[in-house]
Amino acid sequence: MTWKTVQGLPPAETVALLPVGATEAHGPHLPLSSDVIISRAMARRGAQRLAKHGVQAVVLPPIAYSVAEFGGDFAGTLSISAATATALVVDVGRAVRRHGFRCLALANAHLEPAHIGTLAAAVRILSEQQGATVVFPDVTRRAVAARLTDEFRSGACHAGRYEGSIVMAERPDLVDEEIRVGLAANPSSLVDAIRNGLHDFASAGGPDAYFGDPAAASAAEGHNTIDTLGEILEEAVLEAL
Repeated sequence: MTWKTVQGLPPAETVALLPVGATEAHGPHLPLSSDVIISRAMARRGAQRLAKHGVQAVVLPPIAYSVAEFGGDFAGTLSISAATATALVVDVGRAVRRHGFRCLALANAHLEPAHIGTLAAAVRILSEQQGATVVFPDVTRRAVAARLTDEFRSGACHAGRYEGSIVMAERPDLVDEEIRVGLAANPSSLVDAIRNGLHDFASAGGPDAYFGDPAAASAAEGHNTIDTLGEILEEAVLEAL
């Protein structure tokens, strides 16, 4: 969109959807941008679903950097401080509110606990100090996670079947298929590792920065998961409105 196109929107009737991800290692088969790819897919499908209810939505350029210390030892992972990550979302939210958009909704695909904390903090600041309407459907919450795949619920879901399927559906050109199909399943649970106080992929049982079963991923499952993620975002926005 050009600025003229945006100027032609009725901002008071338009929802801004912000994809949020990270730049971090996703196994030897998926790109560093996997979380951004997933969050953009969630936002796009959410916008499509909202349109059926007569709610206009625009998808903002994604945030591609946040706290990513779990993958910090792997080449290409670019982690920023929690304070910077929170401030970035707050500043984007303030700019969105300045232009009069109806609300801001976060479509998040990066699941590191410290990152989730930065988003929760940004939502509090924007809603309490700025009076903004901000929507953040946190897929790590049990009630929301229950709607996603078995692998996601298991906690062994970084660059495995869950994320691999979505990236295959969205950007198959960025998946190294020769490597993916030969990877053994890694059942180590990141959720359990976090509960045990571990803070990096290697110590959590992922020496190659993946958890789950990459070889079982499929584009068909990815399309279904994207639709579920879009539905989760759609419902959260409609509830807020």
